[in-house]
Amino acid sequence: MRTSPGVRAAQYVVLFGYVVFLGFPLLWLVSTAFKPPAELSQLTPTLFPVDWTWNNFRVAFAESQLPGALRNSFVVAVATAVITTLVALPAAYAIARYRSAVRNVSIGWILTSQVFPFILIVIPVFIVLKQIGLINTLPGLVIVYVVWALPFTLWMLQGYVAAIPRDLEEAASTDGANRFVILRAIIFPLLLPGLVATSMFAFINAWNEFFFALVIIQDPALQTAPLLLARYVGAEGSVNLGPLAATALITTLPSLIIFSIIQRKLVSGMLSGSVKG
Repeated sequence: MRTSPGVRAAQYVVLFGYVVFLGFPLLWLVSTAFKPPAELSQLTPTLFPVDWTWNNFRVAFAESQLPGALRNSFVVAVATAVITTLVALPAAYAIARYRSAVRNVSIGWILTSQVFPFILIVIPVFIVLKQIGLINTLPGLVIVYVVWALPFTLWMLQGYVAAIPRDLEEAASTDGANRFVILRAIIFPLLLPGLVATSMFAFINAWNEFFFALVIIQDPALQTAPLLLARYVGAEGSVNLGPLAATALITTLPSLIIFSIIQRKLVSGMLSGSVKG
């Protein structure tokens, strides 16, 4: 049944409103980053700057440890994404393909772990990392991020594995292929969109995380980008808004660039993972 012109027009209006709703915060961030202090202090702010300025970006790079913070965030986020994906891949395949009591316990652990808030585990995490000498280190932060992202990543990835028909594996096995060949030649290529989606989730989760980094990292040279952003908020809630917006925009760009590069595989991975779980 064809959609009537009125319904189609309403769909486009709703879609446009949704895009504006999602894009307005980013637009406002860009606008604020280019506004001079005089415009930022106005009681009735304008959507676009009247006098565009690059001074906020100069302040962000000159008066902060922005390059080091971005480097630390990138190293931590990439390491988290790679390790989480490597650990989750075989576990997700086992959960999706083999029915056993261990599978049921694993699924229960995955679901239960998602209901615990950060504040309940931060003290035990701090004590454990201190005992093994990983407090105030980037490897310690990576371990925490991997453990925190692994349950949801594992849950996502097993859905993608379950969406791959078993008949493909059975046909390859009948032709004489062993388990390793099946995984390498059949499962992995079909699972690539799901791997991209789960890796992107782990990357963004580590890139944006603030609370664990605040507790674990104490050396300013090891701070991540979210910790750097918090330093623009002074006593009694005073905010250096211009440089804060410029720094926030700079720290947002890596995620946007990576997402724009892999968006097609990300969308196909999300769709394929939603078929069967």
